[in-house]
Amino acid sequence: MTTEEIIHAFNLNDEHVEHPFRVSLIDENITCPHCRAVKGLGELVDEERVGIQKTMSRMKIDFVEVKNFRKLQRCRIDFDSEKTLLVGANNSGKTSAMVALRKFLLSPEDIEVRDVSISNWTHIDGIGSDWENGENSEKDLSDFLPSLDVWLYVPLQNIHHVVHILPSVDWDGGNIGVRLQFELKSLDKLKEDFLAARKKAKEIETGYSPDEDAHAKPSIEPISLVDFLHTKLSIYTTLKAYSLDTAKLVGPDSKGAAQMQQLEEDALELASNPFKGLINIREIPALRDFSDGKSAYADGKPAKSERMTGTLSGHIRGYYEKHIESADNINQDDINAFGAIQKAENAFDQRLKHGLSHVLKELEDLGVPGVNNPNIVFNPKFKSLDGLSHDSVVQYRVSEPVDNERDQFLPESYAGLGYQNLIAMIFMLIRFRQDWIEPQHSDSEEVAIAPIQLVMIEEPEAHLHAQVQQVFIKKAYTVLRNHKDLSETSPYSTQLLVSTHSSHVSHEVDFSNLRYFRRLLPSEKGKSATSTVVDLSNIYGEDKKTYRFVKRYIKATDCDLFFADGAIFVEGQAERILVPHFIREHFENLWGRYISLIDIGGSNARRFQPLIQALGLTSLVITDLDAGIRTKVPKTGGGETTRTKKVPPAKSDGQVTTNPTLKAWHPKLEKIDELLELSDQHHSIRVDENYYLYVAYQKQVTNPNNPEEMLIPRTFEDALIYENFDSLREIEESLTTRKIKALLDRKDAGEELELEGEIFEIVNNAEKAEFAIECLLAIDEGTNLTPPKYIAAGLKWLDEKLQETIESPLAEAGDSNG
Repeated sequence: MTTEEIIHAFNLNDEHVEHPFRVSLIDENITCPHCRAVKGLGELVDEERVGIQKTMSRMKIDFVEVKNFRKLQRCRIDFDSEKTLLVGANNSGKTSAMVALRKFLLSPEDIEVRDVSISNWTHIDGIGSDWENGENSEKDLSDFLPSLDVWLYVPLQNIHHVVHILPSVDWDGGNIGVRLQFELKSLDKLKEDFLAARKKAKEIETGYSPDEDAHAKPSIEPISLVDFLHTKLSIYTTLKAYSLDTAKLVGPDSKGAAQMQQLEEDALELASNPFKGLINIREIPALRDFSDGKSAYADGKPAKSERMTGTLSGHIRGYYEKHIESADNINQDDINAFGAIQKAENAFDQRLKHGLSHVLKELEDLGVPGVNNPNIVFNPKFKSLDGLSHDSVVQYRVSEPVDNERDQFLPESYAGLGYQNLIAMIFMLIRFRQDWIEPQHSDSEEVAIAPIQLVMIEEPEAHLHAQVQQVFIKKAYTVLRNHKDLSETSPYSTQLLVSTHSSHVSHEVDFSNLRYFRRLLPSEKGKSATSTVVDLSNIYGEDKKTYRFVKRYIKATDCDLFFADGAIFVEGQAERILVPHFIREHFENLWGRYISLIDIGGSNARRFQPLIQALGLTSLVITDLDAGIRTKVPKTGGGETTRTKKVPPAKSDGQVTTNPTLKAWHPKLEKIDELLELSDQHHSIRVDENYYLYVAYQKQVTNPNNPEEMLIPRTFEDALIYENFDSLREIEESLTTRKIKALLDRKDAGEELELEGEIFEIVNNAEKAEFAIECLLAIDEGTNLTPPKYIAAGLKWLDEKLQETIESPLAEAGDSNG
């Protein structure tokens, strides 16, 4: 690199420092005022500056990789440049991810042994056993402690922000990685203290009298090294930071596990907090209480209650109680003092309303207050003696004044809880933004603005109603960027990370923003369950049409697929109405599972195949045979072509199915004869070791009018009638059920029926949803309804399969909510 190439320098902590990195050799692209002055380029005019800024890329968190933290043994979480939502079923690792980021980036002193992946506890206890046996363990205890790799994307022009973490002088823009790793402060000290504690415990145990009940012999803690570290891990560990080698960065393996690089012995150790000045981190945890005046801060410490800090209203109340109410007589000094306080309050009132007017405007843009909600006002004025009984400056105007009457106000606590929580969370976001982009500083010291702000929100639905959840997630990022210095050309990045278990929240963002936490069963006996993270942005590849269909369907139907233990795809409304009843009445264990029921038409279920595979979701598809026979028909321009004409299903008739699910997903058969002969065990399959699938469709049943004859139902409805032939005579509320009763009466009268055709004619012309609802009403009145055999077989399989895949009772401590 020549001297000419070292032409650009950066302002680092108010000092202009030259550096050995080529940023720009083109004079017009140099933005540093000092360098422009040195080269005689003059100042940039606004148009030039805007043009350059538009071509600049912002720094951002690209992804993080977590190791040995609770359920997350080795997983990568990709960050969207704006909004990232963590979704998944219960106990899938969402909470683990949020807690990991909190403990590594905000409060490493809170690390506990329960944060260490349970599968590592055996190894840690093995090290303790070696020590007790007088041996030096071959295992390194630090290898089993949690670590977090944070990978930033840094354009070359932002190099001045990351000089202190650069991996080498050859770096020329792109990814920069930092490993945060918990390590022992002193192995010898830990070993000494553990052995001393074990010695004391053994002395107590051996002091037990042998004459007493041997089964009552005490077991004194600590009984193992993990037990010893239960409340002491933070005492013996420290968080260290290392620079990572970008050249060794590789993607996750075929199962989604992160392949984190092994640190070299001479790896560059960084300062204790390498992200100071780089990332401004703020958090709203799920365990919060807005009503008591506390707010969550980035350091995890709540602000004091407003009552504790002493507001102006509180001071007025205190003065009144102490100097006026308790006195027998009010003197002139009391009156003068009170008047002075009220005058000061009037001045403060005007300043407060003016200063917070932009905040109220932001709330209005979010639809707050909504229809019939009271208007928010900031009203610290002394109104009446009753007004002194609370110290809240936030009130609600409940009526407009009439004929010079006074406004009517209620205190903040009188508003609905969900309404209060929405406003409180919005205020938090506004404060996070202002604290970051307009940092407070003294006249002698200017505070630099971090190039990245990361805002983490844990399960916002915990305190927001369903409709409010949708408003909040749609507007949250807008609030965080609503500042003149955060325009499209701003060099500052805002990244919002939200964990959620609400479909109302997840449906308001694009698939590309979702990160699905997928539960993995133990790979072998003695291992604990883990999780991996799936980026849903590319699961459909180039098939944009199917991608749009699935995305729109999930949003339009409020589908909860991302949070389910299993999925059931059904053909239509009748199945959608009655299958839940079959589960509740006949499959008690399955009723206790979180099942997503999707009315997509079984033939369309195949569109979900890539998504189900990515989610690894155990699924049951309930579909129809859709029998047809190939027929040659004349073409308009002459000649013939082959069409498949729908026909009643029959054996040995050369029929084929027209159902795409049966032909292309499972069992990948086309001939009706082969589908009818398929054994029960071959209705299910484990696909690429990713997920389990069962496809159920109609098969032969006994003719209730002639036990020696077999019939093949065409639809769910006629299969239901065959299975409940006699019971349905009790249902007469709809035209369909009355037709069925009339058919049954003809059967009882001895009339010969062409049952298959007549029943199909009834159900084919029926309003199927109405028929299903009538069946439900009859059930409530005591009629017993049995599911068709093919549906019962599928539900039985799903029940057993989910029972098999229940996670070990040895779930990750502290992570039961995922």
